[in-house]
Amino acid sequence: MPEPHSSGMFVFPPSCTLRSMLSTDQRAVQRVTIALMLAQSLASAAYSSSIAVNQLAAVEMTGNKAMGGLPTTVVLAGSALMAYFAGKLVGRYGRRNVLTLGGIFGALGSAISGMSVIIGNTLLFFVGLFVLGFARGIMEQARYTVAEINPPDRRGYALSLVVWGATIGAVGGPLAAPYASALGLRFGLPYYAGPSFSTALIYIITGIVIFVLLRVDLKALAARVAGGPTQPVAESSQASSNQSIGRPIFEVLRTNVAARTALISMAVGQACMVLMMSCISLHMKDHDHPLTDIAAVISIHTFGMFFFSPVVGKLTDRYGRRTVILYGAGILMLGAFLVPVSLNTPVIAFAEFLVGLGWSGCYVAGSALLTDALGSLERARLQGANDALVNIGSAVGGLSSGILLQFVGIWPLAMIGMLVASVPLIMAITSSRQPRSATAM
Repeated sequence: MPEPHSSGMFVFPPSCTLRSMLSTDQRAVQRVTIALMLAQSLASAAYSSSIAVNQLAAVEMTGNKAMGGLPTTVVLAGSALMAYFAGKLVGRYGRRNVLTLGGIFGALGSAISGMSVIIGNTLLFFVGLFVLGFARGIMEQARYTVAEINPPDRRGYALSLVVWGATIGAVGGPLAAPYASALGLRFGLPYYAGPSFSTALIYIITGIVIFVLLRVDLKALAARVAGGPTQPVAESSQASSNQSIGRPIFEVLRTNVAARTALISMAVGQACMVLMMSCISLHMKDHDHPLTDIAAVISIHTFGMFFFSPVVGKLTDRYGRRTVILYGAGILMLGAFLVPVSLNTPVIAFAEFLVGLGWSGCYVAGSALLTDALGSLERARLQGANDALVNIGSAVGGLSSGILLQFVGIWPLAMIGMLVASVPLIMAITSSRQPRSATAM
């Protein structure tokens, strides 16, 4: 019989120690989740408040409507570059320090872009947006942090909570943009400069929240709660070969069906979503919609992206990653089709809502599937590489939106969006199933 353990003047059996440790770990998981939900809400408010404004500012500064998609592309290019290195930085410096760095980059990039609007320097404006992209690339790593400290049967729901944390910020950010612009005017700033400085302030707060609240040994917590530092969730008989730390991403795509499905679903789903989102501000402005209507549509779109993510996460854990990706891609296709159907603001808003909801299915289920498919020793590096691919797809969607809108119009653009969204749908249908014990794919 095991010896009892003592703590000070109290003596208690080993089972009490185990329960106490479990309770402490559960509280730590809750604190990490709440902290990252709050950080995502703030970062989302900061980023989304500048989406429509940056597009309009670019057109005004360059005098070319085709440049309307360039701000999104520049931000996403910065995101792709930093996402690749973020995985490496996480392995060396830890998630808390790297996520805090994201807040610093966000504040710096936003301040640079705001100053460039004031002085009328277009090149400096895009430099600021590129640095802002660094923040976005880093903050996207937050969902993996929560996924890794939860077991596979709760992983989809856990990471969806962090995604859901962006809801308030994503919806409120665009709605606040006109007021930030008006406040900037009162201080003598150009109309499109105000939101950049409010974005910088919010990113500063985000960095402080992460640095103060995320004081947890995440690696040790994951080892205790999520199954140990080297325990993978196998996709197939190839699982044992999937643990090589130095394995290049192309090797993952070649040999691991689940990882390939996850990466392509997230990257292509993101490209379609950004294509349909980036074009809408210019499309509505061309038809004399006011900035308040444009901001409302962007808010409803981001509401669709984030608000239902806990439901999407629950469905992901219950019915499987592949099933949710399939339905998400189908909804994304429907939304893309509906965008050009009417010039009525509520119809456009509903179409963009569907685009956001479909993206949520691909993103949440794809993130859970990728985490399932990789051993914990290689996750940080390959998750960063995945987000780099996602942002490259986004950059392509953002850059092509303004060009397609100017040269071919909204209907051909929407058809291209539908075609792009069909790729994850086909991948979900044709990919092999994972064992039920791993995930109900």
